Amino acid sequence: MDAYTKEAVSKMEKCIESMQVGLSKLRTGRANPNILNGIMCDYYGDKMPIVDLCSISMPEPRQLLVKPYDRNDVKSIATALSTANLGINPTVQADCIRLVFPPMTEDVRKDTAKKAKGIGDEAKVAIRNVRRDILGLLKDDDSMSDDLKDRVEDEIQKEVDKFNKSVDEAIAKKTSDIMSI
Repeated sequence: MDAYTKEAVSKMEKCIESMQVGLSKLRTGRANPNILNGIMCDYYGDKMPIVDLCSISMPEPRQLLVKPYDRNDVKSIATALSTANLGINPTVQADCIRLVFPPMTEDVRKDTAKKAKGIGDEAKVAIRNVRRDILGLLKDDDSMSDDLKDRVEDEIQKEVDKFNKSVDEAIAKKTSDIMSI
């Protein structure tokens, strides 16, 4: 594997990682602590990720228990969860916040599956963009023979096909998770 193929594979792996992060934030039929990733909370005038300010547990399949490390942060964390547009109303208790996930309707499941497909399509576009950029660099390289360039192009295309297949598999798995009751 030459340097161009290695660089392409490295960038395509980052595209897959980004897709996995996006898919982990989608809601399925059960509670998922990853849905809280990326939510920022006001912490003494500064914005902090909510996962750094509290422990998150799952006492039941459709419930998350958010327990702040400092009791004084309960109100600000509840406010952040309310404004995060999760579709869930947080229930504030003495020193913790309970998030109860209602069962998903068929329409919500279909809509979430469409979002998953959209995330997969974005990943495929990113992979194609990596291929385009690397092939552009390859064409500008005068130190390689045309035969070697053709071989490298074939290797890169095989990698693109492999990564597109892994995107399709991840989307199919996530869609089945979303659509299962």
